[in-house]
Amino acid sequence: MNRRGFTLIELLIVVVIIGILAAIAIPKFSATKGKAYVSTMKSDLKNLASAQESYYYDFSVYYNGAVPNAALAFSPSANVTVNMLSGDVAGWSATSSYAGIANTCAIFVGAAAPVAPATVEGSPACN
Repeated sequence: MNRRGFTLIELLIVVVIIGILAAIAIPKFSATKGKAYVSTMKSDLKNLASAQESYYYDFSVYYNGAVPNAALAFSPSANVTVNMLSGDVAGWSATSSYAGIANTCAIFVGAAAPVAPATVEGSPACN
């Protein structure tokens, strides 16, 4: 009698190999997802900088208030929270965070006090 098909041992080996590959791939995927969130926060801070310059051009003062706001032509991405820490004639500073991750990003421009982790004016930095 000639039977065709796979033995239980062969199927078990395939399942183990797939499990090993999944154990390698899942942490890599999580790290990539975290990097994407950080990129989103940095991008929002750069977009805020452009909106702030536009606001300054119109009113000769940097915006300081809640975000989003109709007065400032800027809305953060979904699940990103942007907090304006200061804003006046001399400069501004802000932070951004993403719901569900511990990283924060910050930016400052002009005479505003540097906000950790930002150390270079006009350049968003994240921890």
